[in-house]
Amino acid sequence: MARKRKGRDVHGWVVIDKPAGITSTAVVNKVRWAFDAKKAGHAGTLDPEATGVLAIALGEATKTVPYIMDALKCYEFAVRFGAATNTDDAEGEVIETSALRPTDGDITECLQGFIGDIRQVPPKFSAVKIDGQRAYKLARDGEDVELAARDLYVDELLLTDRPDPDTAMLEMTCGKGGYVRAIARDVGAQLGCLGHVLHLRRLWSGPFDAADAVTLEQIEPFAKSNEIDQFLTPIEDGLRDVTHGTTTAEGAAKLRNGNPAICFVDAEYGDDIWVSHEGRCVAMGQFKGGMIHPSRVLVR
Repeated sequence: MARKRKGRDVHGWVVIDKPAGITSTAVVNKVRWAFDAKKAGHAGTLDPEATGVLAIALGEATKTVPYIMDALKCYEFAVRFGAATNTDDAEGEVIETSALRPTDGDITECLQGFIGDIRQVPPKFSAVKIDGQRAYKLARDGEDVELAARDLYVDELLLTDRPDPDTAMLEMTCGKGGYVRAIARDVGAQLGCLGHVLHLRRLWSGPFDAADAVTLEQIEPFAKSNEIDQFLTPIEDGLRDVTHGTTTAEGAAKLRNGNPAICFVDAEYGDDIWVSHEGRCVAMGQFKGGMIHPSRVLVR
């Protein structure tokens, strides 16, 4: 018999303003412990030194994580010109230097080539798996890591400030799977001056914004208490960018059993939708022939 998972049934999102110097997994573990939640996950890893929005799903909200993972995200970051590092950020070892420095016009023109559907090679120090092993583990062991290029959609990439000749502030809105460190590396390489990320912050992720996030320090005093639920936002908040429909009580019962059900929604055949009954999400799935065919069903 499987051992029953300890903790309470708590469902919803906790949007954390992640601090630097801690992994995303460690933040998830802290939040799960504080809420005494049975189940927790996050909607998109941030590097240990990165800050900003880390959306943490508790309980049944974990079933909606793919919708946040697929959503656009926005990053603010500083690129330091004149040096390439083995990690593509300031934590790594400098492996090459350059005395060249680009003008603002050079940077703006270069960034245009990184907008739209592009191909990107992840950093060697990343969580990408190679033959079942993480690339960063192989790189730390001194192995020559070769990673394949991946598709990335970049909606916007802007030069927002130039504090000094060595530094440029950029803002990027992109789809899932993007590595900001790789953007800094590739922009520096294309400009001929080399570059790496100096610091990085995620401003928003899908429907979640840094302005609405809370810190670990804010929630820690309420750990394991009833008051901690004040930091919990509804599951439905994570689905704000997905087409929404409603269903009847009979439809909700069918969906909870994994069966298609009638729904009322303004959608096209094959669209991804979610449906609610009495204000609460029941299921996510595809809209076909006036019905939702569920791929994920929420049980609360």
